[in-house]
Amino acid sequence: MKNTKLRVGITQGDINGISYEIILKTFIEPSIYDLCIPIVYGSSKIAAYYRKPIGMENFNFNLIRVPSEANPKRANLINVLTDDFRAEPGIPTAMSGKAALISLEKATDDLKKGLLDVLVTAPIHKQAMQLAQFQFPGHTEYLQQKFGNADVLMLMLSENTRIGTLTGHIPIQEVGSKIKKEVICQKVKLLHTSLERDFGFNRPRIAVLGLNPHASDNGLMGKEEQTEIIPAIKQLRDEKILAMGPYPSDGFFGSLMYKKFDAVLSMYHDQGLIPFKILSFETGVNYTAGLPIVRTSPAHGTAYDIVNKNLADPSSFRHALYEAVDIWNKREEFKEITKNPISHVHVESANE
Repeated sequence: MKNTKLRVGITQGDINGISYEIILKTFIEPSIYDLCIPIVYGSSKIAAYYRKPIGMENFNFNLIRVPSEANPKRANLINVLTDDFRAEPGIPTAMSGKAALISLEKATDDLKKGLLDVLVTAPIHKQAMQLAQFQFPGHTEYLQQKFGNADVLMLMLSENTRIGTLTGHIPIQEVGSKIKKEVICQKVKLLHTSLERDFGFNRPRIAVLGLNPHASDNGLMGKEEQTEIIPAIKQLRDEKILAMGPYPSDGFFGSLMYKKFDAVLSMYHDQGLIPFKILSFETGVNYTAGLPIVRTSPAHGTAYDIVNKNLADPSSFRHALYEAVDIWNKREEFKEITKNPISHVHVESANE
């Protein structure tokens, strides 16, 4: 396993949101520099603008041109914006969208070149990104194309909860048409692989939620459970993957049944993210499973309503940074395990 500290590339996100506040508040903790070498792709001018409202006037980034110049004991910053860029707190603008896009492109280029080890993305605003001609619904889809993956999974993480979504950022009226046996099998297999490789579980238990109320009550309220979800679970079980369900979402979370599983696959965005954010809003992390690289982000948005009020909690961003390092290390451990399986033991799953 690599002995040197990891180089963590950090995108600045939307410059009109709380990104710089949560980044700066994270870097005030000295322990961060024992864990990794943070490198922000952003603007020293805009960072300076946001320092005063949070009482960090004396904080300064170590300015560098390339990741190899990073100081391992400092928060480093690569200026990727010209001085023409300016912050307009609390509103989406084409400029803030362009600033976020430039940061994302520069950081992912360096990640692809091997100049960074992992990536943490600060929140972007979808309207601002569209104003900047960003052609993707979000980070997940951009990274999927950037790194050439046929399939990825948005996986929400907290200390003891992992919830993935079968469908992503699509209108609710389109969800039903996407619930197909083949897709469910594909996503569960991707989730199973990630649980083993990225989190160290052995034979993980995966809960699959239903689509309809009461998981359709044996077909009384919809057909997707009988025609697609149950056949998918049966096929997965035949392939020795511990997939179970389908479970009605309300009872599943209300009865705390989720605690008996290593991960959950929800059928659509809000079905999984509403309970997740109720349980873990302050510390939740968004992870893109299935990529050849490690990328995490805080599980919240730009929070325009609290910009420059010194109210933003950096906990989710800090946990995203910790999680990125942990996942990278687990992947390295997994490589060693696959080379010499007898001398290693995986983390126990929920059923063991």
